[in-house]
This record gives sequence, C-alpha cells and structure tokens, in this order.
Amino acid sequence: MVGKVLAGLGTVLAILVIFTISSFIGTNNTCVRFEKNIQAQYGQNQNNYDNFWKRVQEVAQVPKMYSDDLKKVYDSAIQGRYGKEGSKAMFNWIQEHNPTFDASLYKQVQQVVEGGRLAFEADQKTLIDKKREYETYIGVFPQNLMVKVLSYPKIDLAKYDIVTSNETQLAFETKRTGALQVR
Repeated sequence: MVGKVLAGLGTVLAILVIFTISSFIGTNNTCVRFEKNIQAQYGQNQNNYDNFWKRVQEVAQVPKMYSDDLKKVYDSAIQGRYGKEGSKAMFNWIQEHNPTFDASLYKQVQQVVEGGRLAFEADQKTLIDKKREYETYIGVFPQNLMVKVLSYPKIDLAKYDIVTSNETQLAFETKRTGALQVR
C-alpha cells in the first residue's frame, strides 16, 4: 500500500517537474522570439527611415537640376534674341515664347515625403505593438515569475523606443503645444 502511494507521488512529482521544465523552456523560447522580433522591427524602422531620406534627397535634386537647366535655357534664349545687352528697342514685335517651369516636380517630392512618412509611421506602430505584446507577456502570471528566473528581458527595451521629434518630446513633457507653423 505504501509502495503504491509512493509510486503515485513519484509520478505526480515527475509530471510536475516535466511540466515546470517545459513551461520554462516555452517561456524562454517565447521571450527569445519576442526580443528578436523587436530587434528586427527596429532594424526595419532604420532601413525604412534611411531609404526614405535617400529617396527625398534624390528626388529633391531633380527640381534644382531642372531649375538650373531652365535658367541656362532661358538665359540663352534671351541672349540669343536680344544679345548680351538685352533689348534696347522700345517695342519688340516678336511674340514671346519663354520656357515654363514645371511645378509637377515639386509635387513628386511632396508625394515621396508623404509616402515615406506614412510607411515609417506604419513601421513605428508595428514596433510599438511588438514591444507592448512582449511587455504584456513578461508581466502576466506565471510568466512574470519564470522570466525573472530566466533573467528576461535580456535586451534594453528603452533602446527600441520609436523615433520622434524634439517638438513632440517637448509637447509631451510640458503637456503644451502651439499652432503648427508651416513657414
């Protein structure tokens, strides 16, 4: 009889040990996945931001180049018509056909900026969500006990905060903001 009780207790103890070990293994593996996902998303945010700025810089060069080229063409056209001194005649009976500046290039820059900002915002939201999920996971019972034993988080979560502007930081610190100044 005592042997059956001891065997039963041994079985229960073995099941508890196996369950505990598997719980720790599962918690560890989940924490590793969360941390790697946060790090990868942060890297994606950097990649997106870098790509965004490079695209803006590249596209923004086009209006400058176009403006410079237009000035050369316009100056050549005027000098070709009137000479270096310009027109000295009181009336020019020549119908003027001066080059025009294409403002659509500025619209293209604006579209690149808007698209880049929206894509970066989406990546920032994803990073916020990944951090929230991880912090929730490591904060709930019984994971909160296991993560302490396993020494999680192993990464500094503050390092993976979103990128923001000085103006936004100041507004949230002071709880005050003013009207947006475009110019």
